[in-house]
Amino acid sequence: MYRPFKSFLFGLVVFGVLALACYLFPEEGLYLTNGIQLKFPDLKTVAGIKVQKADISSVLAKVDAIDTNFSIVESPERLKTDSLVEKKDSSGAVEIPKEIPSVENEDTVPQLITSIQMRNKNALTKFFLALSDAKTSKGSIRVLHYGDSQIEGDRITDYLRLKLQGQFGGSGPGLVSLMPVASSSINRIENGPGWDRYNVFTAKDKRVAHNNYGVLAGFNRFTKYRKATDTSSVMSSSLTITTTKFGGTNAMAYKKVKIFYGGAKYRTWCEFYDGPALIGADSLDIGGIFRMKEYKVGRGSNSHTFKFRGKDSPDFYALSLESDNGVMVDNIALRGSSGTFFHNINNAQLSQFYEYLNVKLIILQFGGNSLPAIEDPSMAINYSNYIRYQISLLKKMAPDASILFIGPSDMSIKQGTEYVTYPYLETMRDALKKAVLESDCAFFDMYDAMGGRNSMASWVEQKLAATDYTHFSPQGARKIATLFYSELIKEYNKYLKSKQ
Repeated sequence: MYRPFKSFLFGLVVFGVLALACYLFPEEGLYLTNGIQLKFPDLKTVAGIKVQKADISSVLAKVDAIDTNFSIVESPERLKTDSLVEKKDSSGAVEIPKEIPSVENEDTVPQLITSIQMRNKNALTKFFLALSDAKTSKGSIRVLHYGDSQIEGDRITDYLRLKLQGQFGGSGPGLVSLMPVASSSINRIENGPGWDRYNVFTAKDKRVAHNNYGVLAGFNRFTKYRKATDTSSVMSSSLTITTTKFGGTNAMAYKKVKIFYGGAKYRTWCEFYDGPALIGADSLDIGGIFRMKEYKVGRGSNSHTFKFRGKDSPDFYALSLESDNGVMVDNIALRGSSGTFFHNINNAQLSQFYEYLNVKLIILQFGGNSLPAIEDPSMAINYSNYIRYQISLLKKMAPDASILFIGPSDMSIKQGTEYVTYPYLETMRDALKKAVLESDCAFFDMYDAMGGRNSMASWVEQKLAATDYTHFSPQGARKIATLFYSELIKEYNKYLKSKQ
């Protein structure tokens, strides 16, 4: 006999058991054997309650305002000699024509959500001092932007380079790997036969017996490693680098090409072509961990070819396309890296690189690759201590440079049918900030800048980030770079005002 009350009671019990399971089941799921993960929907998902995405409309409005309204404060002495300055107001703000739009009073620019934070107010002084003299100095200064795949393809860095070179002089894209992991719209490289990569930024390459990896944390060769007694046949290869118009006028206006190398057991014959014209032919030296050859260019071509021939390839650390003065901004994108590799590179060699390049600012942008492995607060703190150690090494190797750490962006993990911020992202951010500030360095909170918790989902919705809920799209990278550069210049303006 059908009893509605018993059916209702049975349904209620089943519903209660399922609700209890939803409440008690771990959000991250249970990991079974053979890599199988068991998940159960939570109560919010079952009830159809949507996760609240961050409202980023105010963030985007601020970006748009900043990108069209910009000012730099200059000292009165500089204003008298700066040929680019056309006018100034009582606050000392100046207008730089053509290169970058600006307003006459920086107070009209809406305030940002976040700022560059410093426990030591002099954390960026070394960089700002060099920057203020960049236009009148005979040599160039360097900004090295180390990061993970978030900056691949010159993202974020390209905007920083565009602004700095537009306001403080300089041209060229700077340091480039001879065999980059990811392609760039600015530099296109065609490798001949035999080329291979030897990297240290994710793990030390077991084929390499030394630790001379150079400034890019990796090098390239056109032959495999050979024993000193190996007298096998001579090898030939080539490399062509072309700078495209996508980098802008400044990126194409470099005046010299440098190649950094070392470690060869035999001399290598090297021919350098500026377009079709052969302008250099000579042997590359054997041995050494820091050698450089320079070629003057600027004959109207932005395509250059190296032709190599020898029994053994040198370790090629980097190419550099640069000007004689101004600011060079180098994109050093290290896919998959946690940023904890500097101790695996010959510190004496890195010191040589940093001194020769006249590095005045080192930007570190890491954390995204380590976050998925963080399972509790102690792991986040441990990672921040690894970063603290890397910073201590960099301070010793580049004593004349300032260091600025860009914290991780918001990253999302799927929870039921929704994408939410990783559980320990804020814990990691806080630990990193503490380590950086206690190291007397500067910290830019990218997580807060983009809107904080659950903001990545909104960036994806606006097509400003990829559907992996981790990486910015080119448009999104431009916006976050605008926020960062605005904060950097705000601090620079404060520095200049303090000197007046």
